[in-house]
Amino acid sequence: MSQSTTTDPLASFMEARPRVFAVAYRMLGSASDADDIVQEAYLRWQRASTDTVLNSAAFLQKTAVRLCLDHLKSARHRREVYPGEWLPEPIILDEPIAPQDVSYAVLCTLERLSPLERAAYLLHDIFDLDYTDLSHTLDRSTATCRQLVARARRHIGTDANRNNVNLEKGKTLTQAFFTAAKTGDTQALTQLLTEDAILISDGGGKAAAALNPILGREKVQRLCIGLAAKTGNELPKVRKLCTLNGLPAVLSYEADGILQATLVEISEAQIRKIYVLRNPEKTAHLKGLM
Repeated sequence: MSQSTTTDPLASFMEARPRVFAVAYRMLGSASDADDIVQEAYLRWQRASTDTVLNSAAFLQKTAVRLCLDHLKSARHRREVYPGEWLPEPIILDEPIAPQDVSYAVLCTLERLSPLERAAYLLHDIFDLDYTDLSHTLDRSTATCRQLVARARRHIGTDANRNNVNLEKGKTLTQAFFTAAKTGDTQALTQLLTEDAILISDGGGKAAAALNPILGREKVQRLCIGLAAKTGNELPKVRKLCTLNGLPAVLSYEADGILQATLVEISEAQIRKIYVLRNPEKTAHLKGLM
């Protein structure tokens, strides 16, 4: 990062903040935790000697990455005992963050990486940090950084480009799926879902959700039809089509009062993966969209 410290400390921080937040969010999968990391990095930057901080943006990013690595040590234990599946907290991508966008599928895949692999992959492949700067940020040799990135790429595989239809077409398919799922339309679900469709839901022990991924079109259909029957095959009265993490999505107030986010991943004009966020701690920040 070539950006130098400006004469206005606040302006310098505000300029660096979108990138620092973007890194922290993708490291942690939580917007609220990322905000905390950014704030702590800012406080440490304020306390640092101006003689030792030659590049405020680089200092803030390095500090945030270190804080994220520390956070992930405890988060890994919490997620091991998390009730059911853990999904990242969905967000609306603001303009300053969109150029470094990472798909929701990749955010989920990052959970399989070690914290160092995750940091190396994000900083090098997504945020274009060269290996020399990456070495300074992670305090590892350039050779080690190359190995970390290579291992991460093998884990990530082809997930980065799964959603391969335009957003408007994606929204149309998402709305059709949501309607079919809530009304128990078996024929429509058969046409909309790929044979290897997967549904993953996250209730966090605070809302009803499937504890394990639902694998295959038939099982996803059966789940949707069963849930639809419990609500009289009716659509939620309050719902909104939107875009979260670059994916078409529906926000809805369900019969149990939960604000639910349903994100859809599409392959070859059919729905391949459905992410259902029902943990109220992960959707509370989306209420303003309704």
